[in-house]
Amino acid sequence: MAENIFDVVVIGAGPVGENVADGVVRGGLTAAIVESELVGGECSYWACMPTKALLRDAAALRAVRALPGARGAVTGELDPAAVLQRRDAFASRWDDEGQVTWLRGAGISLFRGVGRISAARTVEVTDADGRVTVLEARQAVVIATGSSAAVPPIHGLADAAPWTSREAAAATSVPERLAVIGGGVVGTEMATAYTALGAQVTMIARDGLLPMVEPFASDLVAETLKAQGVALHLLTEPEKVHRDENGAVRITLVDGTTLDVDEVLVATGRKPNTTDLGLEHVGLAPGDWLHVDDSLRVVLSDGTPADDGWLYAAGDVNRRAPLTHQGKYQARALGDTIVTRAGGTPVDLAPWGRHAATADERAVPQVIFSEPEIAAVGHTAASAEAAGLRVRAVEYDLGALAGSSLHADGYTGRAGMIVDEDRKVLVGFTVVGPDVAELLHAATVAITAEVPIDRLWHAVPAFPTVSEVWLRLLETYGRNA
Repeated sequence: MAENIFDVVVIGAGPVGENVADGVVRGGLTAAIVESELVGGECSYWACMPTKALLRDAAALRAVRALPGARGAVTGELDPAAVLQRRDAFASRWDDEGQVTWLRGAGISLFRGVGRISAARTVEVTDADGRVTVLEARQAVVIATGSSAAVPPIHGLADAAPWTSREAAAATSVPERLAVIGGGVVGTEMATAYTALGAQVTMIARDGLLPMVEPFASDLVAETLKAQGVALHLLTEPEKVHRDENGAVRITLVDGTTLDVDEVLVATGRKPNTTDLGLEHVGLAPGDWLHVDDSLRVVLSDGTPADDGWLYAAGDVNRRAPLTHQGKYQARALGDTIVTRAGGTPVDLAPWGRHAATADERAVPQVIFSEPEIAAVGHTAASAEAAGLRVRAVEYDLGALAGSSLHADGYTGRAGMIVDEDRKVLVGFTVVGPDVAELLHAATVAITAEVPIDRLWHAVPAFPTVSEVWLRLLETYGRNA
């Protein structure tokens, strides 16, 4: 049994863990990272990168077909095999050597195996051969193990060998018929991708399609999916699932409707990867989401730090803002926090302070790569009301813009902003339409900087671009509102 001592030990080598470790090393500390699967984590191999690669070819083809001159230059249909090959390249063909090389170059020690907390500041790593290595942390242990797909307790579902997001992202062929259980981001994006690749897709969404976004955005995506041949079964759910001896799957809904498909994708939510971490040694329940304070220190149910405050959690596992870019944002703040505390200096946790992850609560940006795209940041009208804010919501038709009509014939989309009427600042923005993702960062900057509405009038959008929607939203809101 070997012993190794580092300033910081990170469990989980996804983007969050990598950024924490890199941050503390850049700050002059030593770091070890523990990983039981591929270095690079879910985003690199089963989520962000391969799924967007699955979607990109179809989006480009749709964009070309929306322009009459370009349309005539396009012959044939999408090539699913070529799409899958490009997807493989973006997933590094599920080989993590490139990211391992980066870790070594950054001065971070890698230990492959399952990491478990065995005592204060102590992590035991069990490798594939059963060998145990003990790591000790002088300053901190960071849990960055993320989350995994949850399979709901529907009768027969687990026995039917369903796809989760991983199987959907890494499939080697396109099923003729695919059922998607769940109407959230993963379900919607994969329904979009597999429809474009030639599958007959059926969606079953108990809570409706994309229930957390503005209705004007989810409604447009639903209309587009139906126009592309996707069968939507909304506000209902499966009662039982059965895969027969020939591999076909029958899904029976609670209303008695039966659906026969070749594969079924479960996209109904996530669960924390905390079951086998040794959390019981620090007074926490295995399998639970981890709660953290403003410095991302793990806390008990009463809000006090676990043990004596050496344990932190960043990324999906703390459930604050389960998106890769927000996890990396947390990781940057946390790396700096650990270095600052190690030097005996107080940390700055004031809103928008150097060590605060304030954006997790006020300005989380997200792009849903559906057809059409949805880009949103901050509050929706419903969430602002639930938060007790006095707001005004205004919307504008993207198709009425000169820039949109130039971008594509028949351009259809909509944008909306949420204004805090007491402070006269933007607190929410949502836009839906072809190629709107790049509009999002302007809204993110406006919300995080708390730019007054009066000042936004002086941010003049270039003409003719889709960004002109900012001027039209302000005009709709009113100069003297």
